Amino acid sequence: MGKPDFNKIKESISRQKKIVKELISSKNYYNQGNSEEKKIIAEHFANLTEQLKKASDETENLIKEINLAKPLAGRTEIKEEKEISGGAESEETKEKVHRQYEFPTPVVIRKMYSHKEMKPDRLERETFKRIEKQKTATKINPTISQEVNPYVKFANRLFSNFSKKLVDEKTFDTLGRDLVKANIHRTPQEYLSVTLLSFIVAIFASFFIALFFLFFKITPDLPIIVRTTEEFGTRILKVFWLIFAVPVGTLLLMFFYPAIEKNSAGNKMDHEMPFATMHMAAISGSMINPSKIFEIIISAREYPYLSKQFTKLINEINIYGYDIVSALRNNAVNSPSKKLSELYNGLATTINSGGDLPDFFDKRSQSLLFEYGLEKEKRTKAAETFMDIYISVVIAAPMILMILLMMMKLSGLGISLSTQMITIIMVVSVTVINIIFLSILEMKK
Repeated sequence: MGKPDFNKIKESISRQKKIVKELISSKNYYNQGNSEEKKIIAEHFANLTEQLKKASDETENLIKEINLAKPLAGRTEIKEEKEISGGAESEETKEKVHRQYEFPTPVVIRKMYSHKEMKPDRLERETFKRIEKQKTATKINPTISQEVNPYVKFANRLFSNFSKKLVDEKTFDTLGRDLVKANIHRTPQEYLSVTLLSFIVAIFASFFIALFFLFFKITPDLPIIVRTTEEFGTRILKVFWLIFAVPVGTLLLMFFYPAIEKNSAGNKMDHEMPFATMHMAAISGSMINPSKIFEIIISAREYPYLSKQFTKLINEINIYGYDIVSALRNNAVNSPSKKLSELYNGLATTINSGGDLPDFFDKRSQSLLFEYGLEKEKRTKAAETFMDIYISVVIAAPMILMILLMMMKLSGLGISLSTQMITIIMVVSVTVINIIFLSILEMKK
């Protein structure tokens, strides 16, 4: 067996790594190409697969040539002596074999350590603290890989086949992309199953609500819930719409929720973008690997919403084996923020063309900071207008309405309401208006 050439083994493994990277890149282009391009890429994919198989066989043959066993010199000498003596082992030969393979008795050295020497040093103490923090964080923040929600599990059991058909027929093409952009950790099939189950639950709930209001009504006086005295037919006409309103409202809410969540996440990322880009510009000045820039931003924990997107980017590089440019292109498509998508695409182009990363980040941070100033000024003016509307509607309008109702009661004009009824109307009106204003403010964030 010849001496193995480790340089050839190293070259063969490097060639396999390059082929695997090219296979991954070909797969990405295959998913994005048209029918003719897919045909060409498929042929190229088959050629690369054949090359990978040949390289793998070559490496396997080279590894088989490796023999790390070394002949025992002592045993060879004894074998030669045995051949000289005519094949019979003498007592002297046996004694020599025994001495040759006799292991020495281990010598145990016992040392007494002082209490000070047994104490952990500073680095060991810091390591223990970090391990304890990781255990605590795991207990406090459970990961997604924990047990599935029973409601989701039950929905999948009932509607998974029907949901799969809807997904395969591309009826909900944008749903999967919206779920990814909104960071909702559910597949389209799971989300559709939950939506269908919620719709059915809402149908049953609407029947119970309509049945309740068919025989009872809510009044401002005590007791609040009293039995209705209206005719049965009239009451049915007043409450039958609830049977349709509740299920349809639930279905619309579940359908538009991913898009609403995606827009909310995008707005929060846009708010962090100028400051994160300035941070990245400062880091890129040290000329480190571009992927390390995102790892440092994640470890800083100052940008919680951008960190989620950067973690996806790093996972594609470290776990799935994508190169930095391909990972940036993929995440630009799946980003809920338009500004972050532009940053990813611009960074990918700069890396491909060999541009200056610090200069790129510096100019992009200046542009984003200028846009942030304009947006902040715009929001300040909108807040002033919103405040004037709030004061007029929530403070002035109820007071004027209360005065009018009291004057109508004292003069005997119009509908006469009790003081308790007027108070309840004012409280309910102010509460409803405040809820509406708070909802608008939450949507504007």
